Amino acid sequence: MFRSSICASCRLSLRSTVRRPATTFLSASAPLAHRANIAFTTQATFSRFNSTRPTSQNDLITKLAHGLLVRRAASTASAEAPPAEAPSPPPSPPVNSKATGYWLLFSASLVFGIVVIGGLTRLTESGLSITEWKPVTGTIPPLTHAEWETEFAKYKNSPEYKVLRSEDMTLAEFQYIFGFEWAHRVWGRAIGLVFVVPTLYLIARRRVTPRIAKRLLGIGALIGFQGFIGWWMVASGLKDELLEEGKHPRVSQYRLATHLGTAFLVYVAMLNTGLEILKSHAKSLPSNELLSKPELRPFRRYTHFLMALVFLTALSGAFVAGLDAGMIYNEFPTMGGPGRLAPPLSDLFSSDYATSPDHSDLYWRNFLENPVLVQLDHRILATTTFFATLALWIYSKRLPLLPLPAKRAADACMALVTMQVALGISTLLMCVPIPLAAAHQAGSLALLTGTLVLGSRVQPVRRAIASQNKAMKAAGVVGLAGMYVPGRRIEGL
Repeated sequence: MFRSSICASCRLSLRSTVRRPATTFLSASAPLAHRANIAFTTQATFSRFNSTRPTSQNDLITKLAHGLLVRRAASTASAEAPPAEAPSPPPSPPVNSKATGYWLLFSASLVFGIVVIGGLTRLTESGLSITEWKPVTGTIPPLTHAEWETEFAKYKNSPEYKVLRSEDMTLAEFQYIFGFEWAHRVWGRAIGLVFVVPTLYLIARRRVTPRIAKRLLGIGALIGFQGFIGWWMVASGLKDELLEEGKHPRVSQYRLATHLGTAFLVYVAMLNTGLEILKSHAKSLPSNELLSKPELRPFRRYTHFLMALVFLTALSGAFVAGLDAGMIYNEFPTMGGPGRLAPPLSDLFSSDYATSPDHSDLYWRNFLENPVLVQLDHRILATTTFFATLALWIYSKRLPLLPLPAKRAADACMALVTMQVALGISTLLMCVPIPLAAAHQAGSLALLTGTLVLGSRVQPVRRAIASQNKAMKAAGVVGLAGMYVPGRRIEGL
C-alpha cells in the first residue's frame, strides 16, 4: 500500500513537473550552464510541491525525479557534443595490378614480333633501302608515283645499290625491300607508344610500386635508345668508304649485334617484370619454404647460367648474320672437309684481319670479323647450349623437390632447344633460306623465353615481389613473404 502510494505520487509529481515552463527544466535549446544547474531547480520545485506529504515520501520522490532529469541532461549533453574523429586509416601502398602484368606481356610480344621482322629485313637485304631517319614524318610511306621515284633516287646513291644491285632494278623491286624496312621502323615506333604512354599514366597515378616504376622508366629509356641504335646501325652501311675495292656494303656486325642485343634486353625486362607482377597475384604457388630449400639453390643458379648462355649464343648469331657466315661451310657436323670438325688454323686465325703492324689484334679481330671463326664459335656455343639444356632437363627429373610447374617449364626448354638445333642445322645445310633463317632467329628468342619462365617458377615469392615490402611496412598492412594483401594473410605461400 505504501509502495503504490509512492509510485502514484511520483507519477503525479513528474506530470506536474513536465507542465512547468521550459526555462525552468531541461530543454534542448537551453544553454549548457542552465542545464547543468537543473538538479538544484528540480529539488526546490519538488520540495514546494511535496510540502504536504510525509517526509519519507517527499524525499523518495525528490530523489527519483532528480535522478531522472540528471540522466536526461547528461544524455542530451553527450548527444550535442561533437563526435570524436576516428583516426584515418594509413594510406594503402600502390599495388601492381594484374592488368599491368598482362600489358607488359603484350608489350613483350610486340618486341618478339619486331625481332622477327628485323630478321626478315636483314635476310632480304632491305635494311639500307631507306637512307634517311625521320622519326615523325617517316611514319607515312610514299603515296604517289613521284614520291616513290624520289625515294628510289635516294637509294640509287647508296653504296649498296652501286655495288650489289643491278642497274635494271625496277621500282617494284625497290618497293618490295622498302616495305620491310618501313614496317620494321613503324613497328618500333608503335612499341614506343604502346609502352611509354601507359607507363607515364601508371606512374602519374601511382598505380605501381616505386621499384616497378623505376624499372618501367628504364625500359622506356632503353626503347628510345634502341631507336638511335637502329639508325646508327643503318648509317654504318651508307658510308662512301664502302665503295672502295674489296669492301662489301653492309651494316657493321658490331652495331647489328648491339641492336639485336638491346632488343633482347628490352624483351627480357618486359617479360620478367610482367611475370613478377602476375606471380604476386597467383592464387596457388609453391610455398616459399619449399622454393627456399638449399636443395633447389643449385638448380636455380644453373637456370640463371643457362639464360646467360642462350643470350650469348643469340649474340653470336648476330655476328653470323652480319658477316654472312652462314653462306660458307654448309655442312654439319663436319666443317672443312670429311672427318674435320674445324677448318685449319690458318683459316681460323688469318693475318688478313689484323690491322696493327705488330698483329696484336690478330686474335680478337678474327673472333669478331673472320666469318670462318665466327661460324665455328656459333657452332660451339649452340652445341654447348643444347647439352646444357639437356643436363638441366635431366637434373629436373631427378630433383623430387622441384615443383610441377618448374618441371613442365624444363620440359618446354628441352623441346625448344631441340627445335632450335634442328632449325639451325637445316638453315646451314640449305644455304640460309629466308623462312628457315627467320624461324631460327625467332627460335632463339623463344628459347630465352622458356629459360626466363623456368627461372620465374623456381624463384621464391619473397624475391619475386620484394619491391612491396617497404610499402607494406609504411602502410601497416598485413602480408606474408612479401605478398601484398591488405588486411589479411595468405596461407600456404
